[in-house]
Amino acid sequence: MRRATVERNTKETQIRLTVGLDGGGERQIVTPVPFLTHMLDAVGRHGLFDLDIRAQGDVEVDGHHTVEDVGICLGQAFRQALGDRQGIARYGEATIPMDETLVSAVVDFSGRAAFVYRADALKGRWIGDFDAELAREFFGGFVSAALCNLHLEVRYGENAHHMVEALFKAFARATRAGVQIDPRVSGVPSTKGTLTA
Repeated sequence: MRRATVERNTKETQIRLTVGLDGGGERQIVTPVPFLTHMLDAVGRHGLFDLDIRAQGDVEVDGHHTVEDVGICLGQAFRQALGDRQGIARYGEATIPMDETLVSAVVDFSGRAAFVYRADALKGRWIGDFDAELAREFFGGFVSAALCNLHLEVRYGENAHHMVEALFKAFARATRAGVQIDPRVSGVPSTKGTLTA
């Protein structure tokens, strides 16, 4: 199985995270940000990734450092678990409805970091005590560490909870498709012969 464990210890956060890309969606997740925990649970469930995440952070300041750093660690773990990326589908996409909301996610595990986030409807919105704009920080952290292209778009929606949850579920489905092994792919799916340089 393609698995990786990452640890991050700073003055702001302490994180230990293990991901299994070929799992069945087993999840053990503990963070000090309940809504983040809920979203990570959805990522494991809908991506069929095995996730073991233990995070602590300076949430007395706010949730920003914890949310972003967990995204970075998840991206690092994906990058390590993918190795040289031989045999992967590389591209994945998903469009997810959640009640009145529709969200799209498209990913390319290209070895280059590029992030497009179109979710203006979330600016200034809160979900309980969770700043909805922190979703952007999570996904941006993932992209910078995983070295992938990720395009996320809230096509429409009204309820902030629905929009953010649909973003995480669409991300899970798209990344699941992108990291899967395609038996028809020989070597690395790139004309330049590498996805890591």
